[in-house]
Order: sequence, then C-alpha cells, then structure tokens
Amino acid sequence: MDILILAELNQGKAMSGYDFLEFFHKKFGIMFSSGTVYSQLYALERQGIVQGNMESRRVVYSLSNKGQKTMHVITSLNSKIQELLKSLGSSRV
Repeated sequence: MDILILAELNQGKAMSGYDFLEFFHKKFGIMFSSGTVYSQLYALERQGIVQGNMESRRVVYSLSNKGQKTMHVITSLNSKIQELLKSLGSSRV
C-alpha cells in the first residue's frame, strides 16, 4: 500500500485520506477501512516521507523532499529490474 500511496502522490497532486479511499476503490475495487489508510499515511508522515497540511478542515498529503528522493530510487530500481528481465528473456531465445 505504501508504494501505491507514494506513486500516486508522485503524480504531483496532494490527496487526503478520503481521496485515497476513493482511489483504491475506483482503481482496484478494494474498500479499505479508513483506519487502514490513515494509519499508513500517519506512518509515512512519521518517517518523513510524506507531509500533511491542513486544507479546508482536512489534511492533505504530499511527498516531502525525502519522499521525492525515495520515489526517485524506487523508479530507478524499477527501470533496472525491467531491463534485467528483458535481458533474461532475450537470452533464452
């Protein structure tokens, strides 16, 4: 769930916990409890990966500098894994 939250925030739009509940339901057909989503958001905030800001009586989350660096590492590793898988697949032919 953390990776999905970070990937969505990496799109540049701040989101509230409710926004994430809707996102998971619409994208994956999964209805998480609000406690599940908010506990993940709080944990990411405690780690300094996301930052919460109060807007119109709700907290919206965005990536912190540490979160942006984390996403850079994740996307870089993902690219390297994809390249490795391609090279493994082509070596079997």
